[in-house]
Amino acid sequence: MSIFKWLIPTVLLCVLGAGSACTPGGEDQTTKTADAVDKAVDETKEAGDKAADDTKNVVEEIGDKTKEVAGKTADKTKEIAGEVVDKSKDVVSATGEKITDTWITTKVSGKFVNETLLKDSKINVDSKDHVVTLKGTVRSDAAKARAVAIARGTEGVVRVIDQLVVNAG
Repeated sequence: MSIFKWLIPTVLLCVLGAGSACTPGGEDQTTKTADAVDKAVDETKEAGDKAADDTKNVVEEIGDKTKEVAGKTADKTKEIAGEVVDKSKDVVSATGEKITDTWITTKVSGKFVNETLLKDSKINVDSKDHVVTLKGTVRSDAAKARAVAIARGTEGVVRVIDQLVVNAG
């Protein structure tokens, strides 16, 4: 019996709802509601499309600006690097002389002349871009180490390439 208590009011509500849809204004109201829902869906879709387009445009602008800044940064870095190289070539010694590769080669070779460990050594000194290359033969490992130390300690030298060979004979 308890099922009938709920069934009757439910049926009555359904009949009333169906009846209002069948009344002269009910169908118009349903159509208006459907049209309003369709319109809201269309407007939402248009707003979403516009937001997507706006986002795409902003991302493209940011990408273009990033490329521009990266290009300018690379150009400036190359410019500064070039200036550093030029300035390193124009370094002036403590005595006021311009330090060139020829100056470095002369200084290193001159320091080898009075060095007792390097007596009877045959060392060729070459310098390019303030990098000294030592080639030839020396009498001992100590002589080799001393030649490299002298070259490294010479003003204007940025690096030493050691190609010396120990020849005790």
